[in-house]
Amino acid sequence: MLQRAMRNTLILGLVPALVLLFVSGWRNAAMLATGALISAGSILEWRRLIGFINAKLDKKKPPQGTLLVVSSFVLRLTIFAAAIYVSLKCFHGSVTALLCGLGLALVLIAWEALKLLRD
Repeated sequence: MLQRAMRNTLILGLVPALVLLFVSGWRNAAMLATGALISAGSILEWRRLIGFINAKLDKKKPPQGTLLVVSSFVLRLTIFAAAIYVSLKCFHGSVTALLCGLGLALVLIAWEALKLLRD
């Protein structure tokens, strides 16, 4: 489910970014692409955390140590925050485009979950 959500996030983030490139300019396209890439990275990080939590719940040895998982999670959050800050300061594009890109992960994970519940 998360793999499909990540793939769809990249597709639904980069295709509209290409459309925005021609319609609204490179700044808004870069903001949307930045948001979509951060969303895809967030899905990847959540997938790693879910695997770690599931291994702990099943009393199996997790693929990595606890300290490594938590520190990489905090590091990625810091990198994502820096990417948002840099995109706002450097691109001077629409904040709405950035928020649309950031919201893609939430919308697509909810969509995939609804598809699973329907089946």
